[in-house]
Amino acid sequence: QVQLVESGGGLVQAGGSLRLSCAASGTIFRLNMRGWYRQAPGKQRELVATITSGGNTNYADSVKGRFTISKDNAPNTVYLQMNSLKSEDTAVYYCNAANPVNGRDYWGQGTQVIVSS
Repeated sequence: QVQLVESGGGLVQAGGSLRLSCAASGTIFRLNMRGWYRQAPGKQRELVATITSGGNTNYADSVKGRFTISKDNAPNTVYLQMNSLKSEDTAVYYCNAANPVNGRDYWGQGTQVIVSS
């Protein structure tokens, strides 16, 4: 069974940095690690950053210039470097991936990020 596991969240002061990681387990096949979403209390889940298999990236306007999404040579992993964090970045951050063959969507359990002002 495919599972996405996020890590790296925590409590940080405004202006600080965190690096989130997401790794998939339970499959020998390469997934399409699409990107990161977040959900703040009382709000809908929103896109933070995405990355294509070719490495093209897309960011929410609210995080442009502060967050960087990346992959490395390890299969089925994706990262989110978050700098200059603001209180409004406080949310649960979720990793998203898909099976490139059948399009099945996968989500992690989320990692909490709290930015104190």
